Amino acid sequence: MRLIGMLDSPYVRRVAISLRLMGLPFDHESVSVFRAYDAFAAINPVVKAPTLVTDAGVVLMDSTLILEHLERLAAAERTLTPDGVADHARDQRIVGLALAACEKTVQLVYEFNLRPQDKQHAPWVDRVRGQLAQAYRLLEAEVAGEASWLFGPRPSQADVTTAVAWSFTAFALPGAVESGEHPALADLARRAEATPEFTATPIA
Repeated sequence: MRLIGMLDSPYVRRVAISLRLMGLPFDHESVSVFRAYDAFAAINPVVKAPTLVTDAGVVLMDSTLILEHLERLAAAERTLTPDGVADHARDQRIVGLALAACEKTVQLVYEFNLRPQDKQHAPWVDRVRGQLAQAYRLLEAEVAGEASWLFGPRPSQADVTTAVAWSFTAFALPGAVESGEHPALADLARRAEATPEFTATPIA
């Protein structure tokens, strides 16, 4: 399989880390949707990262849909989503909050880096900042009190996506969220970033 996209994207990174945790072999191609638009378009004309090209040559996109497919390929003991209905619902809630944090971080990065300063809309920025803060407040409440991983002895998709989101926000928007106000999240991310799968997949 081929994974296309840059690891400074949290969506690409969560897929790459998940592939490693699942024990699925893949080749990673660091192709930028900005600097190498035409090269990316030659693989996926929609130019959406991440893109996964399966062994059969099927081009998939959207990290959540890619991961859903990968769950079907992984050995039962290597899947990242809990089986029980209640655990699955909680896993999906945590993943959804983490993805919301990623989305709001990306919106702010684009607003600050791509839009001219005189075109930036302060009420919109304030709204997105509030959504980002709320996502992390809710994630902190979900993670607080967990001494290890969220659903067992190894990281789940909720752990992966939460840690990736936290690290991405710290990387892309330094100071936007404070570790001191989110000790459980900061600890989870620290432990995750120390695992072989994360260290082999650096954010930049």
